[in-house]
Amino acid sequence: MKAAPFDYCRPASIAEAVRALESADGDGKVIAGGQSLVPVLAMRLGRPAILVDINRVPGLDTIEKIDDTTVRVGALVRHSMLIDQTHLPLLSEAAKWIGHSAIRTRGTTGGSIAHADPSAELPVVATALGALVHVHGPGGTRTVGADELFVGPLETSLDENEIVTAVDFRIPDRAGFAEFARRHGDFGLVTVAVAEVRGAVRISIGGVGAIPIRPHAAEEILADGPTTDTKIAEAARLAATAITAASDLHASADYRVAMTEEFTLRALNQAIGNKAGVH
Repeated sequence: MKAAPFDYCRPASIAEAVRALESADGDGKVIAGGQSLVPVLAMRLGRPAILVDINRVPGLDTIEKIDDTTVRVGALVRHSMLIDQTHLPLLSEAAKWIGHSAIRTRGTTGGSIAHADPSAELPVVATALGALVHVHGPGGTRTVGADELFVGPLETSLDENEIVTAVDFRIPDRAGFAEFARRHGDFGLVTVAVAEVRGAVRISIGGVGAIPIRPHAAEEILADGPTTDTKIAEAARLAATAITAASDLHASADYRVAMTEEFTLRALNQAIGNKAGVH
């Protein structure tokens, strides 16, 4: 199929891009890598009046270590660049699981975050790290925490005329990542990211709900006292009870629950157990 007709503009600045979106009166879409948007257009599931291509906007394709605690990733940073960076190994490991080489070459960090697919790797990592998402809109710039950004499948709290410009990822003391997919590069049926940030363990689970899920009971059991294998196993069990799984053509609800426990256990062991993890 072919996309429905649309206008196209290629602004040279974020301010110009925001004005183009405003002029579309809610009927415009930002395009960068296009790995999620173009299939939607081709199947005519979306019919925007205008595409705003931000690839020529300068300053959005850099990765910068702000200080010892934070890595800032520009919205136009490709997934392949995330793999190559060494500031944040958790981000590199997660990016290796995104699609295939062509997708990783074109897909962007900002696009993945803004698309908010509950099965995507970057929203899961952003939630685990308590990332801060910088956006620019008609009212200027603001920052949104990952915990407040994702509100539903393919839905964020951003205004229709706001554009993601960068994401600040906190550098964890320890981290782990585990994903279960039918084939490497397929959407994860269960994706788990674990990060110890400032002494607190944060767990984020994707692919099993409308948004990445934080199993707070599982995090709390790891908060006090020494971390034992028994505690880790109990945290994994509690994580599985925190999800509301549904059956579909890929897996039954019971299978998803079982895989959530198993892959949470793997990610926890990588991060804080007796096995080497993503450090």
